[in-house]
Parts: sequence; structure tokens; C-alpha cells
Amino acid sequence: MIFFKRILLLVLLAGIIFNCFAATTDSSIHYHESDRTISLSVPDKKLSLVIDFSKGCVVKQLMVNGLQTLSPAGAYTGIKLQSGTFSSASIKGHVKLSRSANGITFSDIVYGNDSLTVSETWTFTVRNNYIDWTINRTYSNAAQLLDMAFPQWNFAGLSVWKGGILDNGGMVWCKYLKKPDDTYGVHTGGVTFWNAQSGNALRLSTRTNSGGALATKYSNLNTNFTCTQLFTDEPLKQQHNLSRFVSGKFDVFAPVNVKAGKTTATVRLQYVDYFKEYSRGKLPGVDADAVRELMNTTGRYGVVDNNIIGANGWLTNWKCMHEPFFAQIGMALNDSNYTRNMATTLDQERDQAIKPDGRVLSRWHNEPGDEIPGTYNKDTGYYEAMWGYTIDSQPDYVINTSEQFDLSGDVSWLRSHKTSCEKALDWLIKRDANNNGIFEMMNKNIADKKASDWLDIVWASYENAFVNAQMYEALTLWANCEQVMGDKERSEHYRSIATRLKTSFNKPIEDGGFWSEDKKQYVYWRDDDGSVHGDNLVTPVNFAAIAFGLCDDEQRIKLILEQIEQRTVSENLFHWPLCFDSFKREEVQGGNWPFPKYENGDIFPSWGYLGVRAYGKYDKNIALKYIHKLLQQYQKDGLSSQRYSRTTQKGLGDDILAGICTSITALYRDIYGLRPKWNRMGLEPNLSAELNGTQFNYILRDTTYHLKLSVSDYSIATDRLQISANQSFGISNAGKQFIIYPHNREDQMFTINAASNNTLKATIDKQNNNSLIFKIISKDNYRIALKGFQANQQYKVTIGRKTKSFKTDSKGNIIFNQSCRTPTIFKIQKDG
Repeated sequence: MIFFKRILLLVLLAGIIFNCFAATTDSSIHYHESDRTISLSVPDKKLSLVIDFSKGCVVKQLMVNGLQTLSPAGAYTGIKLQSGTFSSASIKGHVKLSRSANGITFSDIVYGNDSLTVSETWTFTVRNNYIDWTINRTYSNAAQLLDMAFPQWNFAGLSVWKGGILDNGGMVWCKYLKKPDDTYGVHTGGVTFWNAQSGNALRLSTRTNSGGALATKYSNLNTNFTCTQLFTDEPLKQQHNLSRFVSGKFDVFAPVNVKAGKTTATVRLQYVDYFKEYSRGKLPGVDADAVRELMNTTGRYGVVDNNIIGANGWLTNWKCMHEPFFAQIGMALNDSNYTRNMATTLDQERDQAIKPDGRVLSRWHNEPGDEIPGTYNKDTGYYEAMWGYTIDSQPDYVINTSEQFDLSGDVSWLRSHKTSCEKALDWLIKRDANNNGIFEMMNKNIADKKASDWLDIVWASYENAFVNAQMYEALTLWANCEQVMGDKERSEHYRSIATRLKTSFNKPIEDGGFWSEDKKQYVYWRDDDGSVHGDNLVTPVNFAAIAFGLCDDEQRIKLILEQIEQRTVSENLFHWPLCFDSFKREEVQGGNWPFPKYENGDIFPSWGYLGVRAYGKYDKNIALKYIHKLLQQYQKDGLSSQRYSRTTQKGLGDDILAGICTSITALYRDIYGLRPKWNRMGLEPNLSAELNGTQFNYILRDTTYHLKLSVSDYSIATDRLQISANQSFGISNAGKQFIIYPHNREDQMFTINAASNNTLKATIDKQNNNSLIFKIISKDNYRIALKGFQANQQYKVTIGRKTKSFKTDSKGNIIFNQSCRTPTIFKIQKDG
């Protein structure tokens, strides 16, 4: 018997049909004595409620921009005991009303039985653009609840909302609650429901006055979409293993014990203009609506719950640690809730998924069945995948941690991951038995019939180019993090290892590297017997070599990318397949045969960001072409599949992979050039003319940056600064101090300290190792410090028409004061 099904049935059978009441006065609160209802609305009428207290207490109408969103059952509170289900829809006695200046209170809402009585007081308070519903609940005694509603919202069908954006960065997608009682439960209390056609959205923000834990479950209940909010003293546990989604079951959460006494929570209801709130800005040449919807659906779907962000998502209750793009998705989503959840996800993995020797377990799942025997932890859900030790979880944990740090800027948080990231890297660094600079997998050769990376039924073994490419990226990023934390020795250590890996990686296969001069590509792996495998143009391997900077040979880049483009065009594919030719039969598991099938030739857009990044460096128009094709595919099918058939180009697989959105994350990173850094906002655009006039806002650490982008014309503005340039740059601001980073690098920068709180307006015209030209347009007295020039050298500084000579100090700095009353050009050049 599902929760409240009996209550819903009674309400529906009663045939209660509710009419809208037109406001008769300018007041936001109206009492309708004839049918004992109260209506409330915010001043602009975008949000209104009708509460029926004739037989109990039920919110019968929730009007969002003039549209009724609730089913006849409405919204109510309640409990479920072993002895029965009880709710505010049917109470003992009569409700009492009292009114205040901007609200109304319903008291004596009493329901339950002899084993437990609940007494509630509801207070609705109307503000300028929201309504607060405060629920004060008193339990007569301690008891065990099988379920509760605090409250439950019964919406009028699964099509009222496309989905809901959760306040942990995730989303509930209504169309995937397909079967009766399908339920998704998360440990968070806030959600923004949206309708992608009308642009109407409803935000529910829940807070508590006395601590405790919030949770919410979303269900298909009698073909209606329900949102049931729960408030308990301790976080709720799952009822079915560690499942957040359960099919055909309403009881996603385990029974909970409640104490005698009072508990209080407030739900804030607010109308949101979805198109405005979640606008992607002005994106000439790009389908901005498709970008918005893809990122808010597939892009968020990988969030399973608090502390579990992955790509496989909540429908299958899965997360793979051997994927490096979760923080990158957060960069493109630009949602602080996702960013916070990503930080705690990495915290949990540090504490629960990394073994004492540094091995990073490869997966999380709600129940056993996919693991190497003996590795599944039923309390945490982490384990080693049955297909083999997927070693890419080592570098991918480090990559995600490094990129997450650039978003949060939290050095203390980074320090909390210092030991774990070092252990993860060192675990793989030790796996170089032949001391050739290439790191080895746990499996030796194809005879083991085990996987070693994300392609989990391809028997890539021993020296794996894909894992080593990700290791190179991890070493490079982590060396930068070590430098930020002041550990120069460790930073140099990891850089030297990365340099050696790069040299070894690029050697011809005859000399122990991965480059095949015959096939003009990087091969996938080498077995311990020296045999080479995967010369079938495996795209993630070759893209990663270019995208991560392992391959910087212009001729090799051309050979690889021209091959891939020619093959992709010849088949008229909308995206790149995992490989263009077949693996050998003995190199793959049966699920990959015959070619093209699954990881042996199908299209997996999850690695699209590597392709966009690689082509962005070579020919950005090709990169943009596949971004356009991906967005066109979104308009066809929503891009909610695991993969696409090579032959039909139709979606396949039970999983939905959030990684499908990574080509769009690459649009932001590698085309628009978003490069947020831990200490600044960075911009490194790589635009084509069709994108000229791009404008959007980006929020980084609570500062809103207004970006305007055209070819060789970039600007960043906040309420404190307006900086433009014809090259890449970064900017930070604290009070009256502004730091500008030409080319978005830290080796040369300049600090401008203003005397007043005026907005700084400046342009950067030129920068290289020996010169710098910039202009300050705003009026103020400034102290300017130029940093990163050659130490103890003479430089000419021209300010307007006057030239002075300065000698840099032992650190390469030049410091001077300047009063700017008109736009002033500064030219710094080495003298002689």
C-alpha cells in the first residue's frame, strides 16, 4: 500500500471540484466563507494559493503565472504508521484561523490515532514575490513512522513540469518516472520545477528552525507527479540497499523514529521566470535554448544525491570514479550548488573510496553484483568493477580535485586532499616496473580478459596509452596545486615525472612508445610481451594525447585530426565513434562483437570534450561543427542515451550518461575560453567570426562577471571593474586592489591599487616577455606594481608622452604611482 494512496482515493472519489476565486479587493489574502477557503497571492499575481479548511486543511490550488499546477488532491501534510495513514486532509475537530498584517495562521490541525497524534499549526506569510508556509508540528509521543509528508505536493500530471533542478546541483526528470510508484529520493529540500515551453517555474526552498535533516522524494503517483518533503532529526536511510531511485516502489526511504515534541520547517514558494533565471545569454551561431536544456537535464542527471556526483546517474544508481570531467561539467553549469556538492563528493571519495595504499576504487553502486568478489562495501557502496581494475580512477580523482579547486578557490579544502591526491598519483607512479616512464596496469595482456580503463569490456592491458594520457594531465594539474600550497619540491617532482612520461609516450612503438608511424596514430596499449594493440584509430586515445598536451608535434596533430575528420565525414556521423576500425576479436569481450558494436565502434559522446579541445587547437571550425551537430541531435531526442549506434545514429543503452554534455562544457572552456582559476576569473577565447557578439554572465565565487566576446575583442565587467583586451587575460579584485593577468598566466601580472572605490576601467593592448602596453581609462590615483619582468634589468616606462627609466628589483618588479585624470596609456619595454 503506497503512502497516502488511500487519502488520494478518498479525495478523488468525493468529487471535490474547485473553482478559481477572482480577487475582490487589492488585498493579497481573501476569505471565502461559503466554502471555507482562503486565497493568498503575491502582489504581481505570479503566484497564488487557495487553502481549503472545510474538512481538514489542504492547499487546493497552486497557481503559477495563472495556471493551476496541482491535481484535485492538492498539497497536505501527514504521516504513515503501521496502523494506518493519516493526513491534514481529514482531521479531528475544526481548524481555527487567525490573521496578521501579511499572513494567516491555521491552528488545531490534528490527525492520527491512539498510538500517535499529530497537532499542527500552519502559517502562511505573503511577501513581495514569495509566500512562506511554516509548519509547526507536535508529536504526542515518540513513534516510528513508515513515511511522512512535510508536506506532499500532488501535481496535475507528469507534464506540468519538465523536471526540477535540485539544490544539490542535480535534477529530477519527470519523463523517467515512467511506471506507477517510480520514486527518486534525495537528501535535500530545495527544488525549482520548470516548464520549458511556457518558461514558468516554481521554486520550493525549505529551511528548518531547529536543525535536523531534509529529504525529498519525487514519484509517479496515479499518473500524477508528486513531491514529498520530509523533515527528520537525523538523515534518512535508504529502504532498498543504497538505492536513490526505485522502480514501482514509493518507500525509497527507510522508516524513521520521531521524538515527542515540536518540530518546525518553512517552505518558501516563489515564481521564477525560467527563461530569465537560467538564461545562457546571447550566443550568436549557437542554439542557446538547446544548450540551456541539455545542461539542465543530461548535464545535471549524473548527480545521484548529496556527495555522489557522477555520470551514470540516479536511474541506475551508479557512479564511475574513472571519469575526469565532473568538475568540468560544474564549470559549464555555473551552479554554486553543484560546485559545493562536487567538493563534498570528493571529500566522501577521499574518506571512503581510497584505500590506505592510495588505490582509488573505481565505482559506486546501490547494491552488489558488479564487483570483483569481496570488494563491495555495503555501507558505502564503493567497489572494484568486475571487468578489471580500471586504473584511470587514479588520475581522474586528481583531475577532478584540481579542477574543482579552480572553481572553489578554497585552499584549505585543497590541503585536505593533498595527502590523498599524492597517494593516488604515487600508487600509479610506482607501477613502472621496467622504468621506462610509462605506467603499467594491473592486467598483463589480452589473455587475462580484463579491462584497465573506462572501455570496460576492451582488454586494454599493461602499458595503456589512454590511462597514461590522463595521468599526464593529472600530474600537470596537481603540480600546479602543489605550487599553490607552497610545496615546490613536490610540484617539481610531479612536473619531472610528467616530462619523462611525455617523452616516453611520444616515442615510436618500435622504441617503446605509442606512436605508430605506419598508421599515423597513437596506439591504445602494449601487452607485457611487447605486442601492440589498438591501432584501429581509437578516438579517446588520440584526442587525449592532443587535448592534454602530450602531443605538440604539429605534423602528428594534422595527421591524426585529418584522418578522423575524413572518416567522420565519409560516414556522415554527428559525433565521433570510440574507434573507426574494429578491434581484433581476442581483444574484446563478446558484448563488443561484431563490429561496430558498443565499445567497438559505437558513438559515445561522453568523450566529446577531448575532441573539441583537440580540434580547437587545430581548426576551431571543425570543433564548432560537431558542437552544432550535437545540439541538433539534442533537438531530435534529448541526448538522453548511453551511446548511439554507429549504423543508425539512434540512441542505445539503459543508462543515460551525463558525460554526453561534455562537448558543450568544451564550448565554454575551449571556444568561449572560460578559465576560472582559484585566485581569479580567466578568459582564453578561441572564437570564430560566427560567434562575434557573444554575451553572457558567469558567476564565480559570488561575483557576477559580464562577458562580451568577439574575435580579438574580449571584455569582462563587474560592478567594480571593466577590462577589455585583444588577448587572453585574467582578473581579480579585492576592495580597491585589482590584479590583471595578461594571457591569464601568473608569470607576469600587474597590480593596480586605487585610492578610491571608483570602478576601474582599463584595456590591455599588448604583452610579451619584454613589453607590456595597457591603458587606464578611469580617473583615480593609482599605485601600480608590475611583476614578472627580468630581475635587476633596466626598463623604460612611458606614461602618456613621458618616459622614465626603472630598474626591476631582485624579483623582477617595478612599482610607481600615477594620477590619471584622462585616459592614460602605459608602455613598459626593456631598455636596450
